[in-house]
This record gives sequence, C-alpha cells and structure tokens, in this order.
Amino acid sequence: MSTALNRSMIEVEKLRMSDRPSPIAGTWYPGNATTLSGEITDYLARADSEPPPGTIFGIVVPHAGYHYSAQTAAFAFRLLRGLSPELVTILSPLHQPHPAPLLTTGYDAYTTPLGRVEVDAEAVRQLDSLLSKSGGRRLFPLVNDEEHSLEIELPFLQQLLGSFRLLPVMVRDQSTATVRALGAALAGTLQGRSSIIVASSDLSHFHPQAQAVRLDDELLRRLAAFDPQAVLDGEADGSAYACGRGAIAAALWAAKALGADRVSILHHSTSGEVTGDLHSVVGYGAAVIWRREV
Repeated sequence: MSTALNRSMIEVEKLRMSDRPSPIAGTWYPGNATTLSGEITDYLARADSEPPPGTIFGIVVPHAGYHYSAQTAAFAFRLLRGLSPELVTILSPLHQPHPAPLLTTGYDAYTTPLGRVEVDAEAVRQLDSLLSKSGGRRLFPLVNDEEHSLEIELPFLQQLLGSFRLLPVMVRDQSTATVRALGAALAGTLQGRSSIIVASSDLSHFHPQAQAVRLDDELLRRLAAFDPQAVLDGEADGSAYACGRGAIAAALWAAKALGADRVSILHHSTSGEVTGDLHSVVGYGAAVIWRREV
C-alpha cells in the first residue's frame, strides 16, 4: 500500500477542510430548503410501510435522483420517524475510480439545503483503528468529491431525525475480505452506541424492465434471507446486481453482530415506472434490518 493510502488518522485530521459543499443540490434533489422539505414530506406521506414489531438496526435505500428513487426510499426512511439515534452510519459505494478500498470524508461536516450534518470524528477514528487491526485496512480521507450516493440520503435523515452525528464510509473494494472486515469493525464501533445504519445502493442497471425485475427480485430475495455473502456473490454468478452490494453486505454483517436477526423488504420500483421507458431501466429497493422482540 502506498504512503498516500496509509495515512494515519492524525494526518486525516490535518486534511479536514471545514464543511463539504453539496455538488448535487439543485440537480439530484431540490436546492431550495422549503421545496426540498415539502417534497420529502410528500414522499413520506405516500409511503404506507409500518414499523416492524421490534428494534430497527438499519435500512437499505436507493440513491438515484429524487425524481426516480425517493418514493421507494421513503418506504424505509419513514420507519425512522420517532427514533433519536446519536450516530448514523451511511455506507455507500464510491462510483469514481480510486485506489483506496475504503474511504471516509476529509471534511468536518456535510451540508445540504436543510443544514449541516457534523461528522463524528471519534467514531471515524475508532472505525479506522479497528480496521487497521484486521489486515492493515484504513479509511482514506476523500476531499473535493462528487459522490452522490452518500450525500443524497442526508436530507431525509435531517428531516426525520433532526440532530445527529454522521459516520460516512464509501466502499470502493467490494471483495468479501474487505467488506466482511468493514462489517466487523463497524459492529465494534457501534457497540453500546445509539445508532442506525443506512446502506445506500441501487439495484440492476440498464436492462429491459422484465429482466431488471428478475435480477432485482433475486437480489432482494438474498437480502431478505439476511445473507450478506449471497448479496456479494450475485454479480459474479450473474443472477443479481447492486452497485452498493458491498455497502449492503457490510451493513448486514454489522447488524447481525449487533443482534439483528431479520430483513423485511418494503418496496421495489424501477426508473421505467417514472419515465415510461421500459427498454433500459435502473432498479430501486427499500428494506429494513431489525430484530423481533420476544
């Protein structure tokens, strides 16, 4: 591993650059706070999911532009209403090429039209420390990024939860070894904390509607079976696909270690249902990770 990728978290702190300005507000979702809040309220009102009879550990939500995927995401986000976690972990892919396997932000906070979300620097340091003990993996600090898949989940969380601190992780290496190590380290970081995990992922990409539904159904079946390895294996065997499969699998491994025992699928849709173009669609799914109380 190069020196640049092996920076200590002390060096990460030196890289922190105040608040990350949003590169996608006004395009991927509304840039006006009033409009954004109103749209989120409408999406949540149209989602009819009910909280599971137990403890929620996390959710799985899509990350396309709100016009395409926010209605599906709302089915999972609305289950967080009334909760007050101190820490929210968002696990997402990194869509741009990068040599680091796992990344976090190099900023103190994310900003959206709804305000500022402070990064929990202590949680980042603890996760980095635990990762370093599992094969020398580290969190690389990313700045000047255009990544949408993590940021786009924030406005829903801001509106529903109010104040919380953020643990942001972007997964570039979606191999079993890296993702499983991340799940274990995340469980150690979250142990004893009031927290929620958000796994950000779209499903199949650019297939005809019927094929997309088949691929998505298989991915969601593996997710509902609480089988993180099967989620990862879907692309290799050609039967299922999720661009954030590493984020989903890490969330499942972490939640299982923390005591979750089931996943409920809440909603599925495709971009074709919005655009009317069924020849090449992207799939979106929402799910909740939870534990049934005895």
